[in-house]
Amino acid sequence: MKIAVFTDSYRPYTSGVVHSIETFTCELTALGHEIYIFAPSYPHCRNENRVFRFPSIPAPTNRDFTLAIPFSPRLNSVISKWQPDIIHVHSPFLLGQVGARFARKLGVPLVFTFHTLYDHYVHYVPFARNLTRALTRRYCRDFCNQCHLVITPTSVIGKHLKEMGVKTRICNIPTGIKLEDFAEADSNWLQSQFGLNREEKILLFVGRLGREKNIDFLLKAFARITKELPQTRLVLVGGGPEESNLKKLATRLGIASRVLFTGPLARMEVIKCYRSADLFVFASKTETQGLVLAEARASGLPVVAVKAFGTSEMVVDGDDGFLTGESIPEFTSHIKKLLAEDDLRQRMSVRARINAQSLSSRNCALKLSSEYSTLLENKNFLRKTV
Repeated sequence: MKIAVFTDSYRPYTSGVVHSIETFTCELTALGHEIYIFAPSYPHCRNENRVFRFPSIPAPTNRDFTLAIPFSPRLNSVISKWQPDIIHVHSPFLLGQVGARFARKLGVPLVFTFHTLYDHYVHYVPFARNLTRALTRRYCRDFCNQCHLVITPTSVIGKHLKEMGVKTRICNIPTGIKLEDFAEADSNWLQSQFGLNREEKILLFVGRLGREKNIDFLLKAFARITKELPQTRLVLVGGGPEESNLKKLATRLGIASRVLFTGPLARMEVIKCYRSADLFVFASKTETQGLVLAEARASGLPVVAVKAFGTSEMVVDGDDGFLTGESIPEFTSHIKKLLAEDDLRQRMSVRARINAQSLSSRNCALKLSSEYSTLLENKNFLRKTV
């Protein structure tokens, strides 16, 4: 079948949403489906087959991100000529609205993946945050109720949407991972690439350096850990708007020499980081899935994470890691336990790899493909007002 994907973020920008789209595109294409992606343009974007770029402007709160101008004189002819069977949107905003409009025009099913707890990002709004949060929740609810199917990466997010008033059918399909990518990566890459002491225990975080990731909590927790266990290092992989502030905080806490900011890395380099570390640490409270947690497990990394939303379904507490409250003493006590007990860390490493098997990208794509087929077989979807 032909699937048109509308997204407000796409490469070269890096994010969980972008990675999800890339992973499903690869697997769905391997299953014989045709994918056409409609996305914002970025400076120096190369021409790609089956990728339509909208003119865009830099986002005011994140200069690495662009905002699509949701109009193009070529769009109608491209979509009319290609004739998609399904339109799948990955945002309820700019290009998500464009996708919804074409689903209505063409009479095809509209699928929406709810990737982000948008109301948890109001800290980027300089005023009226409570009102903005309420309006964002209502907007997301109404958009979901225009769709024929809503995909959530974890069941806890599906429950959250139902509590918000979403009536559309919700299906839990996580973003899968290519397990084979994690099998043979260099397990000493971080040490050799950045000159780290091979005797150090490495705590790893991978993700966007934004306020919503709660990385200041990680730094404060690590400041406590390094006082008791000086042969530890915290490695933060990724870039983002808070990088400068986080470096200043590390300096104020007296741990700047023990914290490595790698900046953004290529995909295979990130995988090598997982394989080079001893523990994965995570404090974000806004995740719908937390794909990096699944990747850590595939690498055999035990996880210590703050229990919140999607994170709670990505870690089996006491089996392949620990889930804690947002308490620095509780969080650090579990990290110290895993660093001190090699046998426990090894057992959890084995369990992490086993548990990651359920998140095969091929299996997740097969489930999504099945949902597409069900929609197309159910002619009643045309009765729904989009």
